[in-house]
Amino acid sequence: MTTLLISNAILWVAVVGLSLVVLALARQIGVLHERVAPAGALTTRSGPAPGEAAPVLDVMTLDGRALRIGGASAQGRRTLLFFLSPTCPVCKTVLPSVLRVAASEVPPVDVVLASDGDRGEHVAYVERNGLAGLAYVLSTELGLAYAIGKLPYAVLIDANGVVRAKGLVNSREHVESLFEADRLGVATIQDYIDAHGARSASEGRSARGDAA
Repeated sequence: MTTLLISNAILWVAVVGLSLVVLALARQIGVLHERVAPAGALTTRSGPAPGEAAPVLDVMTLDGRALRIGGASAQGRRTLLFFLSPTCPVCKTVLPSVLRVAASEVPPVDVVLASDGDRGEHVAYVERNGLAGLAYVLSTELGLAYAIGKLPYAVLIDANGVVRAKGLVNSREHVESLFEADRLGVATIQDYIDAHGARSASEGRSARGDAA
């Protein structure tokens, strides 16, 4: 009987100890989560920078519609250029997120899919992935104007024809970061984090100085 009581006591001590370890780990994970900055789209230096006017180009969509990219929008709508390729697996994975994020935005956003290469290959790609009806442009000139070197890549242009944000987008979070940068009035989410962190550090030093 005594042995059983001792065993139960040891077991409960072990359970309590493990619970404390789990709580400590959970707290540490929370601290790390707060310290890790959200991942934004990786902005490249090439091509028009955020804050600059987007190149004005007249192009044709795959289904024969004339389309002007850049310049002030007559409808007052923003444009999200999404550069992709039928041979890019990440592009295919991210594309649904691009469409969903854009569809949820207010004010509205027009999505333009952009690429170059063999027309027949792109027509087949549109059919396979149910993209009929979307603005799909084949234009080498467009890719050169934005200095696209890697895919998938996105550029957010405001209703006045100004580039608001851009970058490589490998996930939904990257796509959302372009719109968030626009709302915050910064070129990239990282710029906001850097400025916010520097301001917090400065305020902390000032507070310590006042306390002294």
